[in-house]
Amino acid sequence: MTVRIIGLILAVISCTLANAQFVTEETQWVDQLELTGGLPEKLLSTRTAVFYDYALSAKELNDLQDYFQRTGIDAVVYFELDMLVGGKDVTRAFADYLVKREVANLFFVEKNDADYRITCTLFNGKESVVDKSQKAWSIRNPIFLELVKNVYRQASSLQRNNLLINPEPETGLSVNPISGKRNEFYAIDAKVDPLAVPMTGDPAVDAELEKIFAENYSLKYKLTPAGTSEKDLRKQGLLYVICVVRTRNAVAKELLGYETKGTETEFTSTSFPDALPQAKNIPANTTVYKFYFKHIDSQNTFLGTKWDADETWQQALLNQLRGMKAELRLN
Repeated sequence: MTVRIIGLILAVISCTLANAQFVTEETQWVDQLELTGGLPEKLLSTRTAVFYDYALSAKELNDLQDYFQRTGIDAVVYFELDMLVGGKDVTRAFADYLVKREVANLFFVEKNDADYRITCTLFNGKESVVDKSQKAWSIRNPIFLELVKNVYRQASSLQRNNLLINPEPETGLSVNPISGKRNEFYAIDAKVDPLAVPMTGDPAVDAELEKIFAENYSLKYKLTPAGTSEKDLRKQGLLYVICVVRTRNAVAKELLGYETKGTETEFTSTSFPDALPQAKNIPANTTVYKFYFKHIDSQNTFLGTKWDADETWQQALLNQLRGMKAELRLN
């Protein structure tokens, strides 16, 4: 089985990394890095953030932080990795958070059926978090404790200035990707204000995207080239942009501000396989897409009146558009 979480590249319509596709790619996020570099020179003198596979156990996280403390790696915060790669707005929010926490280094910790992999690189200080092909240090091992011991051995030659380091991993913090007002209803002003629909750069995907909008969205919209900035979209007179989050169901709900209970094993989505809505139960750890409208100037976000995430981008987009059409009584 391939690595579960790093494989979730920034699946967002207008992403800022290697491509702009919101369809799963085989290229893994960390594998965009050049994994032949060394550890950052100031690793033991600056702050670090850790992004880890959600399948890691509490013991494994504690072992990791224990060896980081012994080494002098000041890991100030831990986040589940599929939060970081959930979408453009999500990654941008994490970048802002890392800047505020004065984080300089990043650790990515992966787990699959065969082994574990730890990758370390510098935070680029930009909303993309890392640059394609930037240098990174990476090792793997089937035994987790041996892996973290190897980090300790490899970093021992670096100059250490970090002294007061938290003995336990700091987890459970939240980052809000919605910088404007959060709204659980549809964008009524979209009846008069045009919508930007960023293309992906993949002709087949873009053809599907165009067909879905032509058949299901009767308001003003414009298909825009992949990677066009929101600033440039606004210059074209476009006031709204459609966005997407792609991650585990439970994580998507958390990131977008919905209340969840840790004991829930599935969530009910409102799905539109045709003109009429149907309830659809999707497991909490299943990867889903959730589309929403964003007002470019205010950054206000319009999520719709129902949780309408789905397992394919096509159905998730139909859920949003058909739900909006029914709620606002559009033609």
